[in-house]
Amino acid sequence: MNISYNWLKNYINIEKTPEELSLILTDIGLEVELLETVQRIPGGLEGLVVGEVKTCGQHPNADKLRITTVDVGGPELLHVVCGAPNVREGLKVIVATVGTYCHPTNGEPFKITKSKIRGEVSEGMLCGEDEIGLGTSHDGIVELNPDAVVGSRVKDYYNIQDDFRYEIGLTPNRADAASHLGVARDLAAYFRKPYTLNDVSTFQEGKDAGVQVEVKASTAAPRYAGVTISGITVGESPDWLKEKLNVIGVRPINNIVDITNYILHDLGQPLHAFDAAKIADNKIIVRYADENEPFVTLDGVERKLSSEDLVIADAEKPMCIAGVFGGEYSGVNETTTSIFLESAYFDAVSVRKTSKRHGLKTDSSFRFERGTDPNMPVYALQKAALMIQEIAGGKVVSSITDSYPAPVSPFIFPVHYGRVRQLIGKEIPDAEIKAIIEALGIGVSEENGEEIMVSVPAYKVDVTREVDVIEEVLRIYGYNNIELKPQIKSSLNTTEKPDKEVVLNQVADLLIGNGYREILNNSLTKLSFIEDEQTAVRLVNPLSSDLDAMRQNLLFSALTTVAYNQKRKNPNAKYFEYGKTYFKTEEGYQERQNLSLCIAGDQIEEHWSSKSKKTNFYHLKAAVDTLIKRLNIPGLQVQEADGLYFDYGLNYLKGQKTLVTLGSVSTDNLKKADVDGKVYFAQFDWDLVIKVIRKNTIKYKEVSKFPAVRRDLSLLVGDAVTFEELTRIATKTERKLLKEINIFDVYKGSGLPEGKKSYALSFTLQDEEKTLNDKQIEAIIKKLMLNFEQQIGAIVR
Repeated sequence: MNISYNWLKNYINIEKTPEELSLILTDIGLEVELLETVQRIPGGLEGLVVGEVKTCGQHPNADKLRITTVDVGGPELLHVVCGAPNVREGLKVIVATVGTYCHPTNGEPFKITKSKIRGEVSEGMLCGEDEIGLGTSHDGIVELNPDAVVGSRVKDYYNIQDDFRYEIGLTPNRADAASHLGVARDLAAYFRKPYTLNDVSTFQEGKDAGVQVEVKASTAAPRYAGVTISGITVGESPDWLKEKLNVIGVRPINNIVDITNYILHDLGQPLHAFDAAKIADNKIIVRYADENEPFVTLDGVERKLSSEDLVIADAEKPMCIAGVFGGEYSGVNETTTSIFLESAYFDAVSVRKTSKRHGLKTDSSFRFERGTDPNMPVYALQKAALMIQEIAGGKVVSSITDSYPAPVSPFIFPVHYGRVRQLIGKEIPDAEIKAIIEALGIGVSEENGEEIMVSVPAYKVDVTREVDVIEEVLRIYGYNNIELKPQIKSSLNTTEKPDKEVVLNQVADLLIGNGYREILNNSLTKLSFIEDEQTAVRLVNPLSSDLDAMRQNLLFSALTTVAYNQKRKNPNAKYFEYGKTYFKTEEGYQERQNLSLCIAGDQIEEHWSSKSKKTNFYHLKAAVDTLIKRLNIPGLQVQEADGLYFDYGLNYLKGQKTLVTLGSVSTDNLKKADVDGKVYFAQFDWDLVIKVIRKNTIKYKEVSKFPAVRRDLSLLVGDAVTFEELTRIATKTERKLLKEINIFDVYKGSGLPEGKKSYALSFTLQDEEKTLNDKQIEAIIKKLMLNFEQQIGAIVR
């Protein structure tokens, strides 16, 4: 949202500089994202001064040039060579002195320098309109009034004032501030001074019937007002109005449309002007559209309307999608002589649904869907009508039609001074709290000790509870005025709990150090990506069919990222994401925190010294195992993952709960996300991780002085036997001396019995206190062989 510094001064006397005001606006919750100077004339006529030609003589070396001496208020006269035919002695002129930058109407800015022209020194330039951006005339230099003060700024002579544009990042809850009036109200509360509304007492209604209005959908249009104005002349707006709109980035169109845009940005009240001659039977009907009713909008596109769309229609056809977009055939153009001017209060939900349904975002819908002031339509109508009469001529020929069957009441509820102080964390006096509340335009009807009864005006659509009023008080009191106080927290639980943020950052650092990149994805996803529609959290009013449900896993978020990068010639992926998943259960809605890892493409990229190497499942498993080791989570069981997401994979269990699932993403899921090649994915239940991790106490351990011994075994085992099972048996067999178990070969095929496979394992043994002898080593190996044979039927080869 753009706001003009000078425009704000129409409402409130501002003594702060634009830069100072920028900081104040941010402090009170209207964050200024950009402050920039806006000049009506490029360059703002900076550096140009009023001069008087004292002498004017012929140039000795050029028939069309004159040598002048010019008084610019300095101690000495300037010698200026000028070729303008109208230069003469005694003329008041615009002078660009040496060092001044001139901004011509056409072309690039240029700097005035001291120079010689045909052998004569020239110490400046006498300026024409086109040379300084004042106009397009090139007939001669500008002739100023004889009473112009020599040496004064040309900027002051023409009353050229720079303006300043604030780009404000308006949050969705601040509909009340979506206008210059709204911002001025906040500033008035901050400075504790009044703001001034324009007087509309000169507005006079007409006596003719005008356009008749019938409201058939009062739920979607709680208030609908309008007036008929005849005898207007549609044309170009005056400069002051065009300048106001240009400053805030609105393109002037014609005087009628410009006035409606001015009122929208001035008061926050959208208006719409209909060509009265195009209204069939001189009647307006506010109704719901028929299902699939055709309507051509201002952009020339024919749209099929929904039966939930509110339209402004005449006796034959829709003329406007209420609060969203006008129609092609009912708008104002240069032939219009009579208009019906609409000012309404439309239901925010209705406008938002229609805007989303048709993909139409306008300044009007932006305000209506956030909530406008139900008490503003008539005042805005009167102010606009007065402007139209002044700028476009014409006369108000009808009375104001105002359909408002159920007036919107203010929000009334109690506010406790003690609770204000408690939530803000500052001892603010009662009188100060009350003064801020009243400065915000919130009425105080009763006061009883520690409690006051407030009456919040309807335009503050987001202030409906005591806590909302407290937030308003805090905004104006100032966040920076609240000191941060150290707090001591105590607990009867002596168990040291892990700091979630510290753990998260440690894991992120570990992954980034191993080449992973963090990704952030939208929590909204396609319903087709949901594993169980019964537990899906679906959106009532989705932005699109691709964003109609809350995700239940991070898999498709990762796959979407992989697909996006593949299409941009970046096929190698090593991603991780912290994110939430969402479920609907019998107990209500649930959120779960997760960590996902995703790899695809090449593990080692092609290089002159080596060939590329594809990622595989074991690269992902190594990353998962590294994380588990870093998190110090012992005692996990491993089982094969089901085929819902993976062609093959593993689940790591802690007790009966799955801590992490990992695998090779199934072909069907890859097709859903339009991904090429293999993708390997893992997802941690991060809530469970935080519950089961132990404090990772790292202690130094002296390197053993005694040598380690390696022994190998080749085992013939069944297909169902896993390396994890063999590791578990070996660890139970020898806990003290067995330091490491590794698998260095797996074989399955010809030469082996059906249903069997061969594992080649290595065992590293070491005693920390003495050197192992052959007898001890052989005893351990025999015990391992016996347990493998007895527990899983292994055959030692």
